[in-house]
Amino acid sequence: MAIGRRIFIGDVHGHYDGLMNLLEAIAPSSNDQVYFLGDLIDRGPRSADVINFVRQSGYPCLLGNHEQMLLEAFPENNKFHYQLLQAWLYSGGQTTISSYHRAEELLVEHLGWMRSLPTHLDLGDIWLAHAGVHPHLAIADHTAQEYCWIRNEFHSMTRPYFPDKLIITGHTITFTFPGVAPGELVQGQGWLDIDTGAYHPRSGWLTALDWTNQQVYQVNVFYQTRRILPFAEAVVTINPDQVALRRRSAAAFPAPTVTQETNVPFCP
Repeated sequence: MAIGRRIFIGDVHGHYDGLMNLLEAIAPSSNDQVYFLGDLIDRGPRSADVINFVRQSGYPCLLGNHEQMLLEAFPENNKFHYQLLQAWLYSGGQTTISSYHRAEELLVEHLGWMRSLPTHLDLGDIWLAHAGVHPHLAIADHTAQEYCWIRNEFHSMTRPYFPDKLIITGHTITFTFPGVAPGELVQGQGWLDIDTGAYHPRSGWLTALDWTNQQVYQVNVFYQTRRILPFAEAVVTINPDQVALRRRSAAAFPAPTVTQETNVPFCP
């Protein structure tokens, strides 16, 4: 049996048509291993369809901060957190709700699937996490908060967290780093970020990384254009000092908190 490729797909954010275009370009076989880095939902128009596809395909997928926000907005105990619900809707959740077209049972099924998503995956030489890891915490002390939300502490590491593993993430749009153009990937000390901002009007690029063949597949979700680039030409390396110059700091993306809860009927 032929050895398959390892392929990593960045934040889709509800862009189902762009994802289908990207997968058509990649043409994954049954031998290939395809991994999604989380944030399948929100902001784009067809989040429900993206969830349906990934769920039915059986491709491994990480929990992203947008899935986490949705789960916190609609917890299993039906104690709805209105502040968290508003935070999620403000972060693109309204388009997700619209994509279900009042199909509440389907949303309930998808919530159950999202609750099963891992926060990280260890592939031996590759470690997958949606946002990254905290450089000052042992793995055993990490929670979904770090794996789904961390930014500056992770990106400003002065040495790799793992001596023998590359951490591949999404979560932080690559062009928010200085000197990185829309569509380019960015790498630092032991990490590689492939979230090229599919939903963002400045970019539109949805990225898949074929790590086996060191190729980058991209589709622009606004124009449906494709390109395939050698990894070495698509990635920009930055040093920890440059992280302080990022145009968008981690403080601009705080994880929502809540102090009150209420029992209400399930009503997406």
